[in-house]
Amino acid sequence: MIAAIANTSLLYFLVFVGVTAAWAGVPFIGAVTAGAAGVAAADGRLTFVGAVIIVALAGEIGGLAGYQIGFKWGRQLVERPGKHRAYRVKMLSNGERAYARWGRLAVFFTPALVSGTAKMPHRQFAVWNLIDSIGFALFTIGGAYGLGKVLSGHHAARDLALLIASVGLGGLILLIVRRHHRLAIEGQR
Repeated sequence: MIAAIANTSLLYFLVFVGVTAAWAGVPFIGAVTAGAAGVAAADGRLTFVGAVIIVALAGEIGGLAGYQIGFKWGRQLVERPGKHRAYRVKMLSNGERAYARWGRLAVFFTPALVSGTAKMPHRQFAVWNLIDSIGFALFTIGGAYGLGKVLSGHHAARDLALLIASVGLGGLILLIVRRHHRLAIEGQR
């Protein structure tokens, strides 16, 4: 029993560290970690609600850390000499254009470091980053959980509904982003 609790605690800790690191600026690890948490919840090694809470909390904390890094040292980090300097400068320029065009919604598709470097107001960032991290947690964990249950053949109607709802949430987010993008383009004409 104690070993099972220790393993579960370790899994939650690893999910927290992986998602926090991703949202603070380490690329590519966040979605994989959140998806793995969804699969672990489908297997019964984590709870669905616990995984969502851990991923959403880690996204918020990691995002706030990335924002602070960008706010304090973003320009220096981007413009420092090195092999990837041109890529970093281009990324920052694209991010600043996104903030000019999209405002708060840019939080959904730019790194937190860019939000800080672009000097988005801290409170505004914290709120929008929290919304983003909750949506991310529900979408990735819900999708991986539902898919894991369906593919294993051990699913109930609610598991299938969760998978459909997760895909629907992702589609809704894409529709909102596309609509806002279209309206921004029409406003520039």
